[in-house]
Amino acid sequence: MAKKDKELSYSELIVKRDELKRKYMDFRFQMAIGHVDNPMQKRTMRREIATMNTLIRQKELAGLNK
Repeated sequence: MAKKDKELSYSELIVKRDELKRKYMDFRFQMAIGHVDNPMQKRTMRREIATMNTLIRQKELAGLNK
């Protein structure tokens, strides 16, 4: 997954991060209600968001954020 994500453009990374954040919030609400099959998915989603943030920051520092 990381190799494919590194090839995305800056704007695509932003869109993907926002989508992951939205899914993470929905997952948190499901956990509060108690309808979650795999609670370890929360950790995976947080790590994916962190990876997106790292890639976005790398593009910003490289000057590719346009």
